[in-house]
Amino acid sequence: MILAGDIGGTKTVLALFEPDGGELKPVREATFPSRSHATFEEILAAFLDASPGSKPDAACFGVAGAVIDGRAQTTNLPWVLEEAALARTIGARKATLLNDLEAAAYGTLHLSLEEKHVLNPGTSRRKRGNIAVIAAGTGLGEAILFYDGEKYQPIASEGGHGDFAPQSDVEIDLLRYLRAKFGGHVSYERVLSGPGFFNVYSFFRDTGHAPEPDWLAERLRTGDPSAVVAEVGLAGNDKNCEATLDLFATIYGAEAGNLALKALAVGGVFIAGGIAPKILAALTKNDAFLKGFFAKGRFGALMKNLHVSVALNPRAPLIGAAHYAHEH
Repeated sequence: MILAGDIGGTKTVLALFEPDGGELKPVREATFPSRSHATFEEILAAFLDASPGSKPDAACFGVAGAVIDGRAQTTNLPWVLEEAALARTIGARKATLLNDLEAAAYGTLHLSLEEKHVLNPGTSRRKRGNIAVIAAGTGLGEAILFYDGEKYQPIASEGGHGDFAPQSDVEIDLLRYLRAKFGGHVSYERVLSGPGFFNVYSFFRDTGHAPEPDWLAERLRTGDPSAVVAEVGLAGNDKNCEATLDLFATIYGAEAGNLALKALAVGGVFIAGGIAPKILAALTKNDAFLKGFFAKGRFGALMKNLHVSVALNPRAPLIGAAHYAHEH
């Protein structure tokens, strides 16, 4: 029996899996509001108490935060997690902590064809070769799957906090705008994330790209601003919102391409996270994402041969954690 978890600042998902004919079959799954619990161990106890007779042999948890020497301080929660202590709590022979993007990256290896949307049909993913995974959501996560000749090993990264590098006059103006807003350093996460999405909209609005209508201003005040901008932009009902989607998609492609080059991701590139499936129409409109991805100068030809797809299954981190525990 395998215990897997996807630990986030908003919710924590736990699931039990068991091997079944070479696959992992889900046995039980439950979701907990993270902030309603003082510790992760409290959630573990509640889940295992409701699963009598299900003693896990191994466990793996993807956690939003850096994992160093088997220990993680969660980014948006007052939780400290340690592998040895978790193994004792569970009564398992081994418990492993992975960064949430490492888990998501490993999960992409086990998605079905229906759970992926290929952005550049005509290419094919090589069975052997490094894979790059990028995921815009609450923040910007990046990870690499290193192929060691026999299997894939996930490598964590905090690349989302690397310097935003503009590639057009509009993007240069965006950088200036964000430098003034944040007092200097601007990371890719300031652009490619839920909050970043609204930062891009604010740039277009505040620099006079188009006036903001009263009905939109009211919706932005009363709802989730980024979700509103995406909805209105996809519907084609506001110029600033449409411009936001176009620029976001291009910059997302550019940074995915940067990661692919650094990893030499001949095994493919996966776009994970919560945002991409919701704005898939914008990513594919006029090939906005791929234009940013391909624009790598002398390496443009290489980029056009890399297989790029969007991971549509939000359970990828949970699936990845389960398979990692089973295979390591």
